[in-house]
This record gives sequence, structure tokens and C-alpha cells, in this order.
Amino acid sequence: MKYILMMNTMKAGCEPFPDWSKKDLQTHIAFMIDLNKRLRESGELVSAEGLAFPDQARLVRAGKDGMPVTDGVFPEGKEFLAGYWIVDVDTPERAYAVAAQASAAPGPGGVPLNMPIEVRPVMSGPPPEFF
Repeated sequence: MKYILMMNTMKAGCEPFPDWSKKDLQTHIAFMIDLNKRLRESGELVSAEGLAFPDQARLVRAGKDGMPVTDGVFPEGKEFLAGYWIVDVDTPERAYAVAAQASAAPGPGGVPLNMPIEVRPVMSGPPPEFF
């Protein structure tokens, strides 16, 4: 079954990695690259992406004429979606284990960040009762 693991991080509106040294950033990025490599090698990784910071986000909806209407930026949020993984694993417990690994990514001084990772099943289609 597929799951999306969403990495929610820092307060929106903050500078990205404000006080991190170059070494801490390199260590963090190397950890994420290694995690993705291990998931790819195990055949569990479907997709993984880091996302731009909220100052580049826009909310879009269709206007009366069907043309896009944009709104944003909304940096007042407490945290924001920094990236995600889609994994294809046999059990929810395995998805939780992968999320825990991602959560423990190193931060300043190598201390695990223990970031919240939201885990949700990916629906393969509408429920059968809607057919």
C-alpha cells in the first residue's frame, strides 16, 4: 500500500535553516540523500521531493471565467510542508518506521530534529460504494 509521509517543519516566515553551519547543512542533506537511496534500493520509494519555502507559494482557484486567481503568501502559519516521500510498503507499521527515520534527520550539532512527519494512506481511487 502507498503512503505519503509529509515533513512539516519550522515556522513559516523564518529564514531557512537560520543558524545552521555549512557542516550541519551538509550532514542533514547527506542523511536525506542516504535515506532516499536506501528506500530506492529496497524498492519502497515511489517519489520524494523537497519543496520551496512558503514565500514562493500561492493559493490558486478558478475565477468566474475559469481563469486562475492567485492569493498568497501566507507566512503566518506555525509550520509548513517542507517535503514529502511516497512509499509503497506492506504495512502501516513500515510506513511509520520510515517516517521515524526521516524525523530523526540531524540538525545543528548532529542532534536529531525529531520533526513531525504526517503519515497518510494514498487512496488508489474512490471507495467502491461510489461506483
